[in-house]
Amino acid sequence: MKSTQLYCKNCDHPLEEEHKYCPACGQKANEKLTVAVLFSNTIRNYFSVDARFFASFFPLLFKPGYLPRKFIEGKRLKYLHPAQFYLFVSVVFFFLLSFEARHQQEVFEESINESFESKNETDSIDFKAIDSLQVEFNKKLEEKGITTANNQITQLNIDSLSKKNRRKSKINYGLNQDLLDSLIAINATKSEKLKALGYKEDQPRWKKRFYIQLLKFYEKRGGGILQAFFDSIPLAMFILLPIYALLLNLLFLKRGHFAIHLVFSFYFFSFLFTIFSLILLANLLYPLPNWLDWTIILSPAIYLIIALMRFYEQGFIKIFLKTMILSFLYLLFIMPTSFAILALVSFFIY
Repeated sequence: MKSTQLYCKNCDHPLEEEHKYCPACGQKANEKLTVAVLFSNTIRNYFSVDARFFASFFPLLFKPGYLPRKFIEGKRLKYLHPAQFYLFVSVVFFFLLSFEARHQQEVFEESINESFESKNETDSIDFKAIDSLQVEFNKKLEEKGITTANNQITQLNIDSLSKKNRRKSKINYGLNQDLLDSLIAINATKSEKLKALGYKEDQPRWKKRFYIQLLKFYEKRGGGILQAFFDSIPLAMFILLPIYALLLNLLFLKRGHFAIHLVFSFYFFSFLFTIFSLILLANLLYPLPNWLDWTIILSPAIYLIIALMRFYEQGFIKIFLKTMILSFLYLLFIMPTSFAILALVSFFIY
């Protein structure tokens, strides 16, 4: 009697009768497709937690420099890949940050609305009140027998102050806000509203774009601009991380090529995102005292020194000086410049 040879349906590898799974690809030897199988596989693929994450999580937090060192040494299957770790924790961080971003957007919009609503506050120091004060002041002068000439001088001084305040108010705003509000109310054309903002036809194209965005900002009362900024941060971090690795490469030229410094940067930024995620999560559940928040926020400075010492195997003094240089360049120049550019881009695209 001729025996029937079984083959894996995925890779065509020969199977024995006792094989429940293919020894070549790992697929189940005989699995009928059902709705339960379809959805269980989907859920398992998307929500299963790799054991390597737990093997990497605690060393990342409590053993500075350990994970990048092991990865460079070749132990790459036991621990989560640095880029994969970074992607995972950054997604968690920006998800938690979205709750804080929503709150900050509401506070920002409320502040902007209050500033727009009080636009005439300076103009109306209330000039009727000034006039009333002037009358009372003149009466007091007359009771004391002060001459009318002096009264007139006093009145001229008050009038001068009143006019000065009116002029100052117009200079502060720099646009005809009442006219602009009226044009918005009657749904005037964009060109008319841009003219009320101060745009002139002979100005360059980029300036017109600026005025268009300024008009959008005014009409929306700032709505959405802060959210656009927060939405751009993940992309900015993907650019800032290689720059950080490049600075490490310059400071530790004899310690290997760029990829080695990139591994360290991935794990260090993963640590930062993990710490900030824990802070956000804790404050969402129960607000922490400010002193504890700042203690946790400043802890990466100590972590970085220890991690650099262990990873690059240099003494404390050398590492401390290089950390100061790294932090000075990155925190005072690169990051502020990057976020200023990000804020400008967010304004032009929101």
